[in-house]
Amino acid sequence: MASSLRSILSHAGALFSQIAGSLQPASDIRPFYEPLSTAPSCPLEGPLSCHNSTPITGDSCCFVSPGGRILLTQFWDQQAHVGGAEEDWTLHGLWPDLCDGTYDQFCRMTPHFNNITAVLEHYGQHELLQFMNRYWLAASGPNSRLWQHEFNKHATCINTLSPACYGELHSPGVEVVDYFTRASALFRILDTYTALKKAGIVPHARRHYPLVDIQAALQRFSGGRVVLRCLGSRSSVKDILHEAWYVYFVKGSLQTGEFVPAQDLGREGDAGNCAPWVRYLPKRRHVSSDDL
Repeated sequence: MASSLRSILSHAGALFSQIAGSLQPASDIRPFYEPLSTAPSCPLEGPLSCHNSTPITGDSCCFVSPGGRILLTQFWDQQAHVGGAEEDWTLHGLWPDLCDGTYDQFCRMTPHFNNITAVLEHYGQHELLQFMNRYWLAASGPNSRLWQHEFNKHATCINTLSPACYGELHSPGVEVVDYFTRASALFRILDTYTALKKAGIVPHARRHYPLVDIQAALQRFSGGRVVLRCLGSRSSVKDILHEAWYVYFVKGSLQTGEFVPAQDLGREGDAGNCAPWVRYLPKRRHVSSDDL
């Protein structure tokens, strides 16, 4: 049986500020994310994305812009994809919203890639691929299609992933490795299931929970703002919890910078659509060939 996300939290990276108190101290955690040698090296005390009062005149490779509001987005899938995943939220993407909460998409700041799996294999990222095939899952079709979509729609709008930011030693595809390893490392420290369980919020077929209680539990846990998205049991009511978006700013580059939980959503950033009371439904059990 596959292990749950909680059993691998000891591998989480210690790269993020204001980590929830329920996790291990940073000194006890083995860093999961180690940027490639050609990733930008930035000052420790650089400006925070979306918080500059004047235009950035220094190294733009050390300041995420214009998409400086970074969202780590998760799914609560309706069915467990593998045995042991009944309590696991899954990874949707890492998105660079603009500072006001709107967003660009399918940009040209970094090349588009249509062979994500091959690129990660080329750079020896076999452990990362194994992790992604467990936690970064497509609702339909191959997982690799979702990864391609997420990179080409979102990562191409992150300026510090530009080949120019890697200098003369840039090798095609290192930006792919950096994007997926950084997203996976952040996901590993955001155990949404446990955060809700500690607040007495667990999946139930009939129970309804106040949306404000769910939001408060996740914002206490992460230290920053969280957007919740729901599906509808009826066309006019979105009352089935389905997504959680954790909002961050970045100090430095996406590759090596510090993720700081956001205390606001921006003028257009509150994309929540849930009813005041929502259901948090249990996942349908995964049926393997052994069960047939």
